[in-house]
Amino acid sequence: MIKVSVMYSNKPGARFDHDYYRTKHLPLIKSRMGATLKYYAIDKGLADRDGRAPGAYVAMCHLLCDSLDEYQSSFGPHAHEIDGDIRNFTDVTPIIQISEVVVENSARARTMHRVEPRSVEARSHNDPIR
Repeated sequence: MIKVSVMYSNKPGARFDHDYYRTKHLPLIKSRMGATLKYYAIDKGLADRDGRAPGAYVAMCHLLCDSLDEYQSSFGPHAHEIDGDIRNFTDVTPIIQISEVVVENSARARTMHRVEPRSVEARSHNDPIR
């Protein structure tokens, strides 16, 4: 699996319409890529690692596909249209990185591993309810 991360640097005076990004731009990408785009996530930058605003990026999105070839064949034919839409929500030039996903849903995988629950009487008050 691969992840395409599109990151918009946060700089003074940067214009970024988060509502447009969420309701128009990413749905446009999804509609053009179809089933090849397994899922996507949108991040809105809040703060740096010390909790101080602003964060390094005003926004990011992450597109997940099974392979680089599938991403390129589904995004490529629509790249001009999708890139042309960027000016509708920002004046920031995106930084793009394509990565191999090494671990996916690690938190979900842990919660999906279920242990048979003990009776209520046998549980200590600190035991999580599963």
